[in-house]
Amino acid sequence: MSKERQKKRAEREAAVAAAAQVRAAAAEKQARRDARKEKLTGWLPKPPARQTGLLAEKRRRQAGATFAVLVAFNLLVFAFTQDFYVTSFTLVASLLGAPIIHMMLFRKG
Repeated sequence: MSKERQKKRAEREAAVAAAAQVRAAAAEKQARRDARKEKLTGWLPKPPARQTGLLAEKRRRQAGATFAVLVAFNLLVFAFTQDFYVTSFTLVASLLGAPIIHMMLFRKG
């Protein structure tokens, strides 16, 4: 009985050692991949972490709605106006007035 247990234990230990060796090889491969990626992209600035949560989602949705309104307005002006100066003035005015339009669309109370 003791020899059977010893044999099974040796098999289990061999299986654990093989699995550990596979994990170590995978970790080494991942470390090489990360080092290569860092070497290639290390000089690029890291993007800021994206805010999560309900308030951040609401802010993104509102900003997207403001952007959509301004783009639609500029497209309408471009479609129905022949004058380049009116179109360019509308574009500049909408860029400068975007915070005011955002406030008018989403102000509280």
